[in-house]
Amino acid sequence: MRRHGIGLGVAVVVVAGLLAGGPVEAGAPTDQLRGAADRVVKLLQDPELGKPGKAAERRKQLRAVADEIFDWQEAAKRALGRHWRERTPAEREEFAKLFADLLERAYVGKIELYSGERIRYEGERVEGDHAMVKTILVTKSNTEVPIDYRMLKEGDRWRVYDVTVEGISLVSNYRTQFNRIVQQSGYDGLVEKLRARPDELAVEGSAQGKKKP
Repeated sequence: MRRHGIGLGVAVVVVAGLLAGGPVEAGAPTDQLRGAADRVVKLLQDPELGKPGKAAERRKQLRAVADEIFDWQEAAKRALGRHWRERTPAEREEFAKLFADLLERAYVGKIELYSGERIRYEGERVEGDHAMVKTILVTKSNTEVPIDYRMLKEGDRWRVYDVTVEGISLVSNYRTQFNRIVQQSGYDGLVEKLRARPDELAVEGSAQGKKKP
């Protein structure tokens, strides 16, 4: 179940729980996350977008709203780790976009895995501009998968920068992978791989993971 939980949990909850269309009302992190999940489920169940030939349009809409809900800059910064400090503003902007593209390849394409799984909200912890929302993904076989969202407040909105599925952090997972590539090939080597062969990183990143200490 661990591998299934990571793949399905991230594909369904990262995508279905976060990629919400339309404006997000100001309020508690849990309220915003719950509202996002409800709206995306409606999007997934839209019969028009479910028609043959509509997959590309649906993905386009998901990506557009993902850019509003997910804090790509913060996620990219944490995924690149100590190497972020050495980057110029232009390099940081490019890397954030490449990282967003990578996550789309790794998870948005798995959106069809959603088949009515339920999300149970277990509480939140807020410390200043940071928050963690704890949830449980309940599969159709009643298996429970714990999923935590780490969020950062930006103005009157909360945006997600990391998701932990069964103790495995999405950002930490990629940071380990990116650090290894930078050590072997330099930062330019990592960027080149993100540009030319992102599918390799998407597959590796979604399949691997280490428990947080």
